[in-house]
Amino acid sequence: MTTSRSLPPLIVLLGPTAVGKTELSLRLCQRFDGEIVNADSRQIYREMAIGTAKPTPEEQARAPHHLVDLRNPDEPLTLAEYQQLAYQAIDQIHARGHLPFLVGGTALYLRAVTQGLRIPEAPPHPQLRAELEAVLAREGREALYARLQTLDPATAAVIDGKNPRRVLRALEIRLITGRPKVEQEGMEPPPYRILHIGLTRPRHILHQRADRRVEEMIRQGLVEETRRLLEAGYDPALPAMTSLGYREIIAYLRGEMSLEEAMARMKVETHRFIRHQYTWFRKMPDVHWFDLEQEVESQIVALIEAFLAPGEGAS
Repeated sequence: MTTSRSLPPLIVLLGPTAVGKTELSLRLCQRFDGEIVNADSRQIYREMAIGTAKPTPEEQARAPHHLVDLRNPDEPLTLAEYQQLAYQAIDQIHARGHLPFLVGGTALYLRAVTQGLRIPEAPPHPQLRAELEAVLAREGREALYARLQTLDPATAAVIDGKNPRRVLRALEIRLITGRPKVEQEGMEPPPYRILHIGLTRPRHILHQRADRRVEEMIRQGLVEETRRLLEAGYDPALPAMTSLGYREIIAYLRGEMSLEEAMARMKVETHRFIRHQYTWFRKMPDVHWFDLEQEVESQIVALIEAFLAPGEGAS
C-alpha cells in the first residue's frame, strides 16, 4: 500500500524475543541517524534490567532510547498512556530531524501505535478494582467471566476469556463507563507513513538463542535482581513480578523448585511465549520479513533507503 509522502516516516522493527532486535536496531540507528522508541511492555519498569533483557547502558549510549524505565514495578502503565507517550516521543524525534524506530516484541504496544487503536478510557476506581480483584482471588476467573457475559455479552464473545486480566479490565470498563468495551474500540491510523520490518530465525535456532539468554540471565544475576525487588517490598503478585523469568525465580527463592528446575521452566515458557508472539505478528499487515540467519542486513538497509527516498512509498 503506497502512503502519502507528506507524512513523516516511522520504521517499525518487530520480532520475537531473542531474535536479535537490539543489535540490529542500534546499527540501523547509527546509519540513519535514528532514535529508538521502546515497544517492550516489560522494559518500561525500573530496577528490572536483567530479566527483561533491557538494553545495557552501553547499548543505550549508542542511540537515544525512549520509553525505557518509565515506571517502578508497582506503578501501572495503561495501554492508552503508552500510546500517548509513544506518539509524543515519535513527534519529538521528528522535530529533531531524526528517524524514529519503534522496536519491540509486544504486539499490543506495536498495534496501539501503528494502527492507532482507540483504547477505552475508564477513570481509576480503586474500590471497584479491589472488589474485582477480590472476586478473582476468591472465586476465580470463571466467576468474573460469567459476570462479564451477563453485563457485556458482546465484549465477552470476542476477548480471551481465559485471560483473567483481560476479563477484569473489560468488566471494569463496563461498570465505570456504562458502555460495552467493544463499542468504545476501533482504529484511527496515526499521521505517519510506516515501514514494518519483521525479524525472524528458524524456530529451533530461536529456541536455542532463547535458552542461552536464560542461562546468561542467571550468570548476570537474575536471582540477585529478583531478591532485591522482593526485599524492596514489591508484591510477588504484581503484574511486573509475575512476568516471565521473575515468577520462576520467585518460586526458586521460596524453595518451591531448584534453580535448575526454575531455569528449565523459564526455557519452556519462553518457547511458549515465542509461539504466542508469532501468532500476534501474523495478524499484523504489511510486514516485510527477514531471516537473520541469512545475510539480510544490506537488504534491510536498501528497503529503508527506498522507503525514505523522495517519490517512493511503502508500508
